[in-house]
Amino acid sequence: MILKAFKKHFILFLFFGLSSLLCAQTKISFFQKSDTLNKNKRKAIILTESIGAGLTFIGLNQLWYADYPKSKFRFYNDNDQWLQMDKVGHTFSSYYIGKMGMDALNWAGDSKKNQRIYGATLGFAFLAVIEVFDGFSKEWGFSMGDFAANAAGTSLLIGQELLWNEQRIIMKYSFHTTGYPDKWKGKLGDNISQQVLKDYNGQTYWLSVNVWSFFKDSNFPKWLNLAFGYGIEGFDGTENNKYRQFYSSIDIDLTKIKTKSAFLSTVFNIVNSLKIPAPTLEYSENKFKFHLLYF
Repeated sequence: MILKAFKKHFILFLFFGLSSLLCAQTKISFFQKSDTLNKNKRKAIILTESIGAGLTFIGLNQLWYADYPKSKFRFYNDNDQWLQMDKVGHTFSSYYIGKMGMDALNWAGDSKKNQRIYGATLGFAFLAVIEVFDGFSKEWGFSMGDFAANAAGTSLLIGQELLWNEQRIIMKYSFHTTGYPDKWKGKLGDNISQQVLKDYNGQTYWLSVNVWSFFKDSNFPKWLNLAFGYGIEGFDGTENNKYRQFYSSIDIDLTKIKTKSAFLSTVFNIVNSLKIPAPTLEYSENKFKFHLLYF
């Protein structure tokens, strides 16, 4: 299940990340957001996303699904696996693919309505196709849990746009290495680049809340966030103790840092998906634990 969820999501993030940078570097002025609709930019977005999506689906079919036998469309219930950590990962993926789609249309100067309809729903639509692929694979099946998690990520994105016209609560990701890959050989990654995607024990997903956006008349620092995270521990291929972890910490909203550079603003927007290492309070196994610096 780790490979199923994260190998595909890694390909998706790679595609959309490179697409954004490719569009941005076509001309240096492309880094600058258009005040009104720039049809050339919008055409570039549609073309890039269409080609990239087609190549991604073909690549997944040839490099991933081709290695597993096909079956009639079927459903598969995996909701009790990994203490739902994989479902949080689906929510994160749907949220950020949709956010990148929305940001791309905003960069082109498209209307807020189109950003929400055609941009923010991109993650849900894209991942829904992946779920259908799974439905025709004998190895897995269509997971309603995954589908619901994808919908949750898109709902978090669009809901905030409708409610506040901005993202006050941002999903973020952090990772630290663990000893579990050595215990569960071949399952959790053979090196750090694989473990970032495969080792659930080292992953933490966060909801990073920008406090100032709720109290804009206050002197609270605009860039300082409060973050609440979720992780799991103890998955090493045995029946040893597995448990949930809940975190509270501080964070930085890089998009609230003022800069005159459109390029740097773009970099801040991309990197803002990562939670900064910071002092963190953990609650797990009915007790609290303090981390001076948690990754």
